Amino acid sequence: MRNQKIIIMIEIALLAALGFVLDRIGFGMPQGGSVTFVLVPIILIAFRRGVLAGLITGLLIGLLQLATGNVYFAPLSFEIVIIQVFMDYFLAFMVAGFAGLFRPAFLRAYQQNKQSGMVRAVLLGSIIAAVLRYIVHVLSGIFFFGEFAGDQNVVLYSLIYNATYMSVVLVFAAFICTVLLVKAPRLVMPQSV
Repeated sequence: MRNQKIIIMIEIALLAALGFVLDRIGFGMPQGGSVTFVLVPIILIAFRRGVLAGLITGLLIGLLQLATGNVYFAPLSFEIVIIQVFMDYFLAFMVAGFAGLFRPAFLRAYQQNKQSGMVRAVLLGSIIAAVLRYIVHVLSGIFFFGEFAGDQNVVLYSLIYNATYMSVVLVFAAFICTVLLVKAPRLVMPQSV
């Protein structure tokens, strides 16, 4: 049992490191946010080990970003920036771990040899990961980056601005995770790897 916990911790650490590296590859937006593949490792670990592992992996990615200075601070007071950093770099990546809610559906479809059910589970998991992350970034945009909206409605501005990159992130993550998990379902079966 102890060895199993160590293996899970190692898998989480490796996928968090991979997520951090993948988040450095891509292109950024002018006021923060970027199109990267960071959701892929979070979704993979969430499907492999469940929601908690996904949440922890997202948290570690946020910690790595903060530790290396790979963060975009709102032009506000220090106390408020702490909340903004928590939302954009910890909470936003942590909530992507809820993709693991679709792990049982994936496993059922796999056991029943229903590839369409596997695809559906991965797509829904990817969607939940991206949508929850999007919601956190939208809220952060509303609360902390309103000055970038100018004369526009802050809520609408944040919804549109964050959708410009998160929609692409969703497509990338859904495609990559679907291909990986449907073509190599062993990735979700810890005992078979």
